[in-house]
Amino acid sequence: MYEIVLQNLLSPYVLFFLLGIMAALFKSDLKFPNGLSEALSIYLLMAIGIKGGIELSHYALGTVMKPILGTLFLGVFIPVLSLIVLRFMKMDLKNAIGLAATYGSVSIVTYGATISFLGKNGVDYEGFMNVLIVLLESPAIFVSLFLLRLLQKAPDNQRIATHRLGFAAGIYSSMNGLFDKEVIKESLFGKSVLLLLGSLLIGWFVGQDAVSTVKPLFIDLYGSILILFLLNMGLIVGQRLPEVKKHGWKILLFGICMPIVGGTLGVFVGKMVGLSLGGATLMGVLAGSSSYIAAPAALKSSVPEANPSIYLGLSLGVTFPFNLIIGIPLYFAIAQLLQ
Repeated sequence: MYEIVLQNLLSPYVLFFLLGIMAALFKSDLKFPNGLSEALSIYLLMAIGIKGGIELSHYALGTVMKPILGTLFLGVFIPVLSLIVLRFMKMDLKNAIGLAATYGSVSIVTYGATISFLGKNGVDYEGFMNVLIVLLESPAIFVSLFLLRLLQKAPDNQRIATHRLGFAAGIYSSMNGLFDKEVIKESLFGKSVLLLLGSLLIGWFVGQDAVSTVKPLFIDLYGSILILFLLNMGLIVGQRLPEVKKHGWKILLFGICMPIVGGTLGVFVGKMVGLSLGGATLMGVLAGSSSYIAAPAALKSSVPEANPSIYLGLSLGVTFPFNLIIGIPLYFAIAQLLQ
C-alpha cells in the first residue's frame, strides 16, 4: 500500500497539482486565462465521453446492465447517507443538501487521473466504465433536491393538505417542486452532463471507425492535457483552502471520511456486479469522489441559500487532493484484496 501511494504521489499528475497549490499558497502571479481553463475542462469531458462511447460499441446491453444498476444504487444511497451524517453533525439543512448532492455526484478529473494511474500500472478496465460517469452525475442531484423538498417546512396550505391526505400528499408536493424546469435543465443539460453524454453517444454511434479521427487529439494527448488541467486545479484548490478552515474540524473530517466510506462501498459494489480489478477501482473512485462542476451548477440555482465555500471549498480543497494522493491507491488496494 505504501509503495502504491508513493508511486502515485511521485507521478507528474500529482506533482503538477501540488505545484499549483504551492503557487497559490505563496501568492505567485501564476494563473490560467479563463478561456484556457474552460477549454481544458471541455477537452477532458469530450475525451472521456468519446472514448467511452467507442468502447461501449463493443459491448451488448446485457453485459453492462448489472454495472448500471450498481451505479444507480450508489447515486441514490450516497447522498442519503451523506445527509444523515451531516444532519447528525448539526449542519443546517440547506448546506447539508449542498454537500449531499456534491458528494453523491462524481469528479471527472479524479476519474481521469485514475485511468492514468491504472494505465501506468498496466491494469485493464472495462471500456463501458466511462458510461457510468454520466449515470452518476445526475441521480445524486435529483435525490438531494427531492430530500430538500421533503424535509423543509412547507407553507401552511401544503401542511394542511399533507395532514389531511397523509404522507403521499407530502411526496406529491415534493415531487412537484423537484421537477422544476431549472432543476432539470441544470441537472441534465449542464455543461458536464451534456458534453459527456453527447460525446459518448457520438462515439457509440460511430464506433471503431472514429478511432483514426479522434486518436491524435483525444487519446494521444490526453495525459499531457490532464497535467495542464491539474496544475490549474492546484491553483484553485490553494485559493479555496482558507475558506474550508473557517468551518471547523468536523467538516474537514467529513471531507476525508466520506470519500473513504463511499469509495470502499463503490469497490464492493463493483466486485458484486462482476467488474475486473481496474473496473472495481474506477467504481470506487466514482463513489468516493465529489463533484465541483455539475452539482455546484445545479445548486447555484436550486439551493441558492447553500454556501458555495462549504460544498465547493470542501470538494476542491479537501476531498479532491485526498483522492488524488491517497484515495486512488487506497481504492486500488481494496480492490486487490477482494480479487
